[in-house]
Amino acid sequence: MTEDTKVKGPASYFPSIEKKYGQPIDHWLDLLGTVSSKKHMEMVTWLKSEHDMGHGHANALVAHYLASAKK
Repeated sequence: MTEDTKVKGPASYFPSIEKKYGQPIDHWLDLLGTVSSKKHMEMVTWLKSEHDMGHGHANALVAHYLASAKK
């Protein structure tokens, strides 16, 4: 993989999220859909408290989810 094709932004966390928490990214995005009425940081806090996720991983998932929802 060259520097030009390297994944950047929130998606760069996805391999480590899948490895650490044992679920595919789609699982987490589907779960975020159940709390989509919350604000960004409320969603991050929810992942941290309900699913014991670290802040960086939770924030990356929420940022990706919200960016995808705007498309």
